[in-house]
Amino acid sequence: MSKRINISTGVKWEDIVGYSRAVKIGNIIAVSGTTAIVDGKVIGENDYYVQTKTILEKIRTALIEAGADMKDVIRTRIYVKDISNWEAVGKAHCEFFGNIRPASTMVEISALVDEKMLVEIDADAYAD
Repeated sequence: MSKRINISTGVKWEDIVGYSRAVKIGNIIAVSGTTAIVDGKVIGENDYYVQTKTILEKIRTALIEAGADMKDVIRTRIYVKDISNWEAVGKAHCEFFGNIRPASTMVEISALVDEKMLVEIDADAYAD
């Protein structure tokens, strides 16, 4: 059986909800739903593009800690509060994944935990 590695960022939500930023078992890495909160503040208020870039940087950081990188991502799931902003989200996603092209889904949702959050993304990776 492969060793389980839980990766934490130390945010309060991890203890309240009981989750890890990412979990690595063997070659598989799952990154939890990630938002644009940095140091307790939402980055890019009212800006889908900035929030998406911030989120993908946070995902990259978690992957690096797990021994992987963006090139290892095989799937992303993108949740947006207003699907009419898909192009701004897609532009940022393409800047990180344009040549990698993971399987991806983008759906509109009614709300996130904080009303200032516009986007949440999770990712799955496979690293040799």
